[in-house]
Amino acid sequence: MIANREYKSSVFSWLFGTSETLRELYGALSGVELPADIPVTINTLEGVLFKGRMNDISFEIDHRLVIVFEHQSTINENMPLRILLYIARIYETIIAKRSIYREKRVSLPYPEFIVLYNGTAPCGDEYVLNLSDAFTSPGELSLSKGEYLPLELKVKVYNINRGHNEGILRRSKTLEGYSYFIDTIRKYEEAGTGRDDAMKLAVEECIGDGVLKVFLEQHGSEVVNMLMTEWNWDEALEVREEEGLERGLEQGRMEGQREGRMEGQNVVLELVRRGYSAEQIEAKLAAGETIGNEMAGK
Repeated sequence: MIANREYKSSVFSWLFGTSETLRELYGALSGVELPADIPVTINTLEGVLFKGRMNDISFEIDHRLVIVFEHQSTINENMPLRILLYIARIYETIIAKRSIYREKRVSLPYPEFIVLYNGTAPCGDEYVLNLSDAFTSPGELSLSKGEYLPLELKVKVYNINRGHNEGILRRSKTLEGYSYFIDTIRKYEEAGTGRDDAMKLAVEECIGDGVLKVFLEQHGSEVVNMLMTEWNWDEALEVREEEGLERGLEQGRMEGQREGRMEGQNVVLELVRRGYSAEQIEAKLAAGETIGNEMAGK
């Protein structure tokens, strides 16, 4: 298997950067064995959703436009919103710009949105994230009961850790091997082995067991370097978000005491509920903007 180097921003996107592996992956997820000659067109947009790394792959197969993401940290509940912006960009790239102005309906490939989760937080085998969950409730909008939603986007989340969705993993040897590889690294870490050594030992063990053998024999050292960067990146983001929220909570407590409007913690939590990220809250504080003033416009 020769991976498409253009899609090598993460181990996942590198491993599944070929028509062969994507055909196998989609067949495993859909439960359908696809013919080897069915075409696959990769149309991933680089750097659209995640700065600094690319763990998403977008491709067309069997008249379907499939977007797959890998998550090793906590599932981001804003994925439906992010994918909504992503899919618009993808459709723009595959449709002639003037086509949308024709009276005849433009034919679009059927979209499917998938997240493959192999993080350590508890997660069921599969569930669905809905864009509509982010909408203001119908009661607040005074919508009539049973009124249809004018916009919806659903993301299927599959847990690909070992012991979950074993049927899917059995149907895709590449996905099963990747899950086994990540699980082996974590087992070494849990036993007290440093991360770098844990990854190297996992590469050796997987090669010995015939798991992703050719891929790891050819690219083992590069895989270790890439995965180290990915995991360090995820941890840095988590730490930054935690620190940002702690600063925001402290500032909120101070303003809550001065203004007497709301306990500071609730102020920040309200901002989080309204969609502000930890980085945005921290940026507002750094710029001297007060949370109290922000909330005055609620």
